[in-house]
Amino acid sequence: MSENTADVQDKLYTDEKLGTTTYKCPNCGGDAEFDPKEQAMRCLYCDSVFQIDDNGTVTENDLSELLKDAKVWDEAEVYQCQSCGAKEIIDKQEVALVCPFCGTNNVIKTEELPGLKPHGVVPFKLDNAKAETIATNWAKRKYYAPRDFKKSVKAENIHGIYNPVFTFDADTQNTYEGRLGKHYTTTSYVNGRPVHRTNTRYFSIKGSLDVKFDDFIVQASSNMSLDNIRAIEPFKTNDAPKYKPDYLRGYSASTYNKSGSACWDECKTLMSARIEKKILSKYDYDVKSYLNVKTAFLKQKYKYVLVPVYVGHYKYKNKLYNFFINGESGRITGKTPVSGWKVFFTVLFCIAIVVGIALLSYFT
Repeated sequence: MSENTADVQDKLYTDEKLGTTTYKCPNCGGDAEFDPKEQAMRCLYCDSVFQIDDNGTVTENDLSELLKDAKVWDEAEVYQCQSCGAKEIIDKQEVALVCPFCGTNNVIKTEELPGLKPHGVVPFKLDNAKAETIATNWAKRKYYAPRDFKKSVKAENIHGIYNPVFTFDADTQNTYEGRLGKHYTTTSYVNGRPVHRTNTRYFSIKGSLDVKFDDFIVQASSNMSLDNIRAIEPFKTNDAPKYKPDYLRGYSASTYNKSGSACWDECKTLMSARIEKKILSKYDYDVKSYLNVKTAFLKQKYKYVLVPVYVGHYKYKNKLYNFFINGESGRITGKTPVSGWKVFFTVLFCIAIVVGIALLSYFT
């Protein structure tokens, strides 16, 4: 790791905040932001609340349109962090001062277009205070975390960020053939003592299976891993309202940096893994020799949706541990420090149990 990279790692989510100017209140002219509790706009000065016009719910689009869709997010601009490379979609009324992903203020405007305009957005339902409470309580329940960490844990630098995902629908028709094996045990006697031997009986399988996928999410930005998205799913992308910039007031949004075609290729790979798992679940087996599956993808649809995520970190002994919270449901994933002593004694306890069982079996 280079010295510059190490500096960026150490600065993840600093105390600096994203500086923005927001939508103007029609009553007093003050700044207004989206209020997750009210699901409406709230003025930061006169506390007026006014509803967002109903724009309908998001609908799927034919997959063939993904590459030729020329619509761009023309009411937004792209800013890129020169330290970590993260790109953000920022409303034209807003100015990004600090990168929410690495905490540096080395952020500049780029000339590139933001790309496709989102079809829908899943609004935040939890506010920042609730996210902080969830993160703190979750860390305190981590069994292997050090005791002094849990006593003083504090969730820091929580940012609400809309994360870009593509969702895909597809009806699949699958034909397969393969070979599976089931273990069985034989017993013979040597010098009057039983000797057990495990053998495998193989059998062939063949058939067809139809599997439907609805709103299968694929992460469209490298700022957050697919594993983290999977850990805090689901998001109600089917019921999401159509995109309106009002939902982003007071928040920022990451731009996608994987093409739609690349996301669809990734989606087909992930769907194929799910299909294989469903096929294998039909059989009682212990080992797989091989399984060949031919899949036809039909009725392919897609949506480009922004989903709400709170990102932040815990700090312990000058090291940062990131967490991610579903801004709609409150599901959380992330990392906390681990106590070496707790892990050591757990391993020791497990070894003692295994040895005890082995000795009991031997003498029996």
